[in-house]
Amino acid sequence: MRGPIRLLVLGTGHMGQGVMRLALERPGLDLAGVFARRPERRGRDAGAVLGLGRDLGVAVETSLKAAIDAARPDIAIQATCSTLADAWDELTVLMHNGVSVVSIAEEMAYPACVSPNLARELDTLAREHGVAVLGTGVNPGFVLDTLVIALTAVCKTVRSVTATRVNDLSPYGPTVLNSQGVGLTPEAFAAGVANGTVVGHVGFPQSCHLIAHALGWTLERIDETREPIVSSVHRETAHVTVKPGQVAGCRHTATAYATGRAVITLVHPQQVLPHLEGVETCDDIILDADPPVHLSGRPEIPGGEATVAIAVNSIPNILNARPGLYTMADLPLPAAWGGQP
Repeated sequence: MRGPIRLLVLGTGHMGQGVMRLALERPGLDLAGVFARRPERRGRDAGAVLGLGRDLGVAVETSLKAAIDAARPDIAIQATCSTLADAWDELTVLMHNGVSVVSIAEEMAYPACVSPNLARELDTLAREHGVAVLGTGVNPGFVLDTLVIALTAVCKTVRSVTATRVNDLSPYGPTVLNSQGVGLTPEAFAAGVANGTVVGHVGFPQSCHLIAHALGWTLERIDETREPIVSSVHRETAHVTVKPGQVAGCRHTATAYATGRAVITLVHPQQVLPHLEGVETCDDIILDADPPVHLSGRPEIPGGEATVAIAVNSIPNILNARPGLYTMADLPLPAAWGGQP
């Protein structure tokens, strides 16, 4: 009988700590190792990093090879970055050492969007070293793509997809808030979009291609727009103050075209404390299809918690998969495994 699954967690920030906490709660999962990019965390016990008030006997390593050697993991969850370029070195070290990976880097949800050549190289390396690699998360990875794909199962034909995710940025720290332009003037927001410091949501091309891949569509292009959500009221979180007239968030939209028309429209307005202006968070999916489908849920599925959960819940699928690079459209839907209700 197989013993507990030995997990190596890459990242000690908000998401990495969330994965560690869930690993400690999940029967059948053993938090065997932790890797941090922050040099000041080297040698600290994972229990201290989590503020548990007790040691777990797992020392944080800042050398990934040392972390692998100490943990002898069955699988790793990468929670250190967003882009394929930033994830690359860690992924290759893990694969060369025979460790399968679930990455929550947004661009890993469909890496061929960024570079078909690198995606092929990832697949080749995974096969050569006998491991499986998956990119996932709440978005991209679930709400605006995998859930959409699942809903098309009841349709005879699908003409177009429109999906909207309205969420609250209040729980997030400065890195995310700055990427959304929160606290800027509308003029500074426009300048940030132009120079690339205001990026909005990372992952729209990945979601569009996941949907198209599953439905057999060939996309011709994807157009994206980023518009400021300007506040008319005072808003304040632990990390930012937004005055009336300043930007509270970003309305980011992606439209994908096939056969000369728009076939996928994804809308993601993100702002801090949207309820102060009567905005309710939600996830909303509309399929122009036979039969038509409209699924709406309020409030939003919580982004941080859900990303942690789907990464951990994808572990059995990856451990049972043949070697190679996978997307969420290639595997069975994950489920919340390992416990009783």
